[in-house]
Amino acid sequence: MQKIEEIYWLRAYGCVAVFLFHWLDHLNQRVDNVVTDLMRIPLVLGTPVFLFISVFVFAVRYDKQVPPGFLWQRVKYVMLPYLTYGFIYSTAQWWQLAGSDSSVNVWENAKAYFIYAGWHGYFLIIAMQFYAAYWAFTRWQLWRLHPVPWLWGACLVSMAYWGLAYALAIEPPGYLLWVAPLGWIYLFFLALVLVRYYPLTPSSQLIERPVWLQTLSQPRWLLLFVGLIVLATFEYRLSFSSKEVWVIPFFVLFTLALMRGLKGRKAPGWVRYINAYSFGIYLAHPMFFTLTDTLVGISTLPLAVYALLLIMVGSVGSILLNKVANTTTLGAMLLGKRLKI
Repeated sequence: MQKIEEIYWLRAYGCVAVFLFHWLDHLNQRVDNVVTDLMRIPLVLGTPVFLFISVFVFAVRYDKQVPPGFLWQRVKYVMLPYLTYGFIYSTAQWWQLAGSDSSVNVWENAKAYFIYAGWHGYFLIIAMQFYAAYWAFTRWQLWRLHPVPWLWGACLVSMAYWGLAYALAIEPPGYLLWVAPLGWIYLFFLALVLVRYYPLTPSSQLIERPVWLQTLSQPRWLLLFVGLIVLATFEYRLSFSSKEVWVIPFFVLFTLALMRGLKGRKAPGWVRYINAYSFGIYLAHPMFFTLTDTLVGISTLPLAVYALLLIMVGSVGSILLNKVANTTTLGAMLLGKRLKI
């Protein structure tokens, strides 16, 4: 498959964004103000980036037909880590709360993690749905349909989904609201649209990009939208997560602008290094944040030192764990496969 440099940049961005978003969650135990809110604006794109990439890469690699065993491979390398880390995080929480006023039943806690996807691994459930959707997309030759109208419809569906869910205060157990595909379907079709207008080989004939795509890819639209987000932040009118109505147009403009701006720009070694360990970092970093809090404490160090320590322990610990896990095939399946970059 052709090496698409833009994807390396985007995957590194997504990994760092998710890492820093959870890092701010820990810092919010000591500081929570408009500055931390502003810092969250670019970080809310982390999870959507990973989901977008998963479809984009498959559409480039497999086009109109996936190989035999496609879904089984995804189950092995996506759902096994979901079970492994779900067990680690649920058991650790049960153990930590045992004997306190907030103690939880071990089985109820496990159900919240495994069945209700009540931890950051909910991303894996969404990803698995996308893999199944792409299998169906090729199986039933849905590539015959033009993806652009579906993109606009999907954006409206996803925005309506999050808007109505919050307006009606719909709160199913765990993160079940988050794992429903309606909130993320725009990413699926955005990836298909961009692949359609992407030259896959130097000699390939690029389908002429429509006027709307050329226009919205210009950075000024992204900068204008970011300016509106900043103003709304100062007015305390926004909630910050990847599951918000305003994130959908933000992500579309962001992706269009970056795919255009990074075209042909070779990713340096540090970007590729983050790519290689991105899956392991995504899965493991909150565990090392919690370990730091347990061993050092939240308030024992100056804020700047505590913040730096979280970054060092979270990043180095996650990478080392993934290195060790990938010394065996079983370890890679259980704790996150390192990408071959």
